[in-house]
Amino acid sequence: MKEAMLEMLVQVELTSSNLQEVQNEHWNWKLNKDSNSIGFILLHMGEIVNLFGTFFEIPTDVQNTTLGFEDNGQGKDIQASLALIKRGFSNLKKLIENSEEEFWQGIIHTPFFGDVSRFRLFSHILFHHFHHSGQISAILKKGRKLD
Repeated sequence: MKEAMLEMLVQVELTSSNLQEVQNEHWNWKLNKDSNSIGFILLHMGEIVNLFGTFFEIPTDVQNTTLGFEDNGQGKDIQASLALIKRGFSNLKKLIENSEEEFWQGIIHTPFFGDVSRFRLFSHILFHHFHHSGQISAILKKGRKLD
């Protein structure tokens, strides 16, 4: 299981390589006036991968500024958001490498999904990341700067 999980993390980098195309000037690009900006989505991705890590007892100093919040210009610092994403996935990789297989079968309680296996929550982090990577691809292709 651990080898498969590590392979999934390799796939995260390959599938979301589009994030490296995001430049500082894209922070406020949107698909329409009611959608979230690239900067907000990218920050959200970085916050979530780190905050969900706390369910695995990975400590973090990251504060939630996006989940349940409106896009009010958070996420202007694209490089900081990309660094948060990298840190979160690096922490997950270390955890996978240093944990026993049984750890991932253990059940934890989350306020979002109730009682789930650690592996299921890990899977959700990946799906969440891919979902938002796709949104960013669409904004880069079809969006524009909107205030």
